[in-house]
Amino acid sequence: MEADLSVKFLGLKLSHPILNASGILGHMPEHVTILKSYGVAAIVSKTFTPEPRTGHKEPVIIELPTGGIINSMGLPNPGITGLKKFVDAAKKISIPIIISVGGRNPDEFHKVAIAAEEAGADAVELNLSCPHTKDYGLELGADPQMAYEVTKEASYSIKVPTIAKLGLIDKMIEVSGKVLEAGAKALTLINTIKSMFIDVYTARPFLNKIYGGLSGPSIHPIAVRVVYDVYREHEDTPIIASGGVVNWYDAAEFFLVGSRAVQIGYALLLKKDRAVPELLNGLSNWLAELKYKNLEEVIGLAARK
Repeated sequence: MEADLSVKFLGLKLSHPILNASGILGHMPEHVTILKSYGVAAIVSKTFTPEPRTGHKEPVIIELPTGGIINSMGLPNPGITGLKKFVDAAKKISIPIIISVGGRNPDEFHKVAIAAEEAGADAVELNLSCPHTKDYGLELGADPQMAYEVTKEASYSIKVPTIAKLGLIDKMIEVSGKVLEAGAKALTLINTIKSMFIDVYTARPFLNKIYGGLSGPSIHPIAVRVVYDVYREHEDTPIIASGGVVNWYDAAEFFLVGSRAVQIGYALLLKKDRAVPELLNGLSNWLAELKYKNLEEVIGLAARK
């Protein structure tokens, strides 16, 4: 018998647990169609900010010879005026839509969260973890009090659920507790990891902004450890895991340490429309081999032993 891969997440009944990670397409209406064709169960937008952003000057991305990529896109997006068209495109093809919200302070998160809800978003994901854009993301999420204030300002201004996306920080348990206290209903763990790449022929950093976010297989064991630690502290909190998933085994690890869904980015860049079917097929075969009827039975197993 084929295992049931459907999951319930923040009131949404998802046909399976695979979503795209924010930053993989996701701010133009045509991106919705592309992501749907890839087979994701729900779409996570790129980060929207109050005003349009053009992003950083090139070069902004480098593919590493050892695998993975470093990017420093700079959060390019059309601002909140582009939200309605993007969400409408998702509604037309009946796919759940989570809007990634960004800003430099609690007031900006508040404004974008309200605009996302008014546009029809099913949930918002607070970007408290971008590692390569000054004054945004990781600089806010690494400070427990600021993370609390941002999350509270956004969460209490809207009715749809908020998801706090945290990066790799020293005070992960403390910050995760603070954002949940502030009203977040779920967590996304983790974002890309701050890093850099040197051009050995010019002796200069390759990226225009020097630092970027590392993604791909090399960050996966780190992300597994973070999900494990946070799940053991907050077992009743829904977690979306993100970080270096390229095959079903990687995804299975995340479920075993407590995540209810998985976001993929690097795998979509590598395999495009093959990525999700391959993951689902592998997960289904794994569950069947172990004689589990559904995914729910294995969530958190490794973290409870």
